[in-house]
Amino acid sequence: MGISSILSDIKNDRNSNNKNLKDNSPPLPKIDSKEFQKVLDTRRSVRVYKNDDIPDSIIRKCLENALKAPTSSNLQTWEIYWVRSNKNKNDLIEACFSQPAAKTAKELFVFVARPDHWRRNNNMMLDYLKTRNDPPKSVLNYYGKITKFAYNQGFLNIFGFFKKLMILILGSFRLIPREPTSFNDMKVWSQKTTALACQNFMLSMRAYGYDTCPMEGLDSTRVKKILKLPKKAQICMAISAGKRDNKGVYGKQLRFDKKIFIKEV
Repeated sequence: MGISSILSDIKNDRNSNNKNLKDNSPPLPKIDSKEFQKVLDTRRSVRVYKNDDIPDSIIRKCLENALKAPTSSNLQTWEIYWVRSNKNKNDLIEACFSQPAAKTAKELFVFVARPDHWRRNNNMMLDYLKTRNDPPKSVLNYYGKITKFAYNQGFLNIFGFFKKLMILILGSFRLIPREPTSFNDMKVWSQKTTALACQNFMLSMRAYGYDTCPMEGLDSTRVKKILKLPKKAQICMAISAGKRDNKGVYGKQLRFDKKIFIKEV
C-alpha cells in the first residue's frame, strides 16, 4: 500500500463527483424550531432530582437517539453503560465523589470512548458494504484503504511516527490531513465522537421532560474498574438523569458575551 497511492485516493475521495449519487433521502418532516429552542433553553445541569422514575421505554429511546449522533467515518467508537444494579450504582456514586447529581439521580449512565474499536468497526462497515447491491467503489476504497491508513498507528506508535514525519514534509507544499498520528490523537478523535452522543442523549432526555447532569468530576480508574473496562477504553463522562427538583438548578445560567466566542472571518 504505497503512501502516494493513499494520498491520491484521499484527494480523489474528497473531490469525487456527486452527480452519480442516487437521492435516497426520504421526504423531510416539518420541524417546529420553537419547540427545539425550548429544549435547548431549558436544558440545565440538574444536581438534585425528585424520586420519580423514568420509564424504560423513554430511556431506551434516548439511548437510541444518542447513537444517532454524528460519528467520524461512521466508525462509532463509543459505548454507553446504563448502570442498573444496586451495587454498581452505589460504587459509581462513590466514584463520582457522592455528589448530589449522582446520589439523587434515578438513573446513571457512563459514556465511554473506544478508540481501540476502530479496526473492528471498520471491518463491520466493509462487511456491510459487501452485502449491498453494487456499493460505490469510492466507499469500498475509503474503508478498504484510507481509514486503515488514517487510524492505524502501528506497534508502539511506530507507523504513527512515520506518518507524522511524512505529513510534516508533504504538508509544506500540499493539502494533507494532519491527524491522527498518535494514540493520543486517537483518544481525542474518539472522545469528540462520544461527546456528540452525550449531547444527543441529554437533549433527548429534556425533550421527554426529564433532566440530566454531565459529570466529569469522577475517578476514571475506579469507574473503569466498576465497568470492567480495558486500559484502552476512555471515560468520556458519566451522566445522571431524573425528574428535576425545584432546588436542582444552582442559579441562573451564565454565559459570557457571545462576541468573545463567535468569530466571523
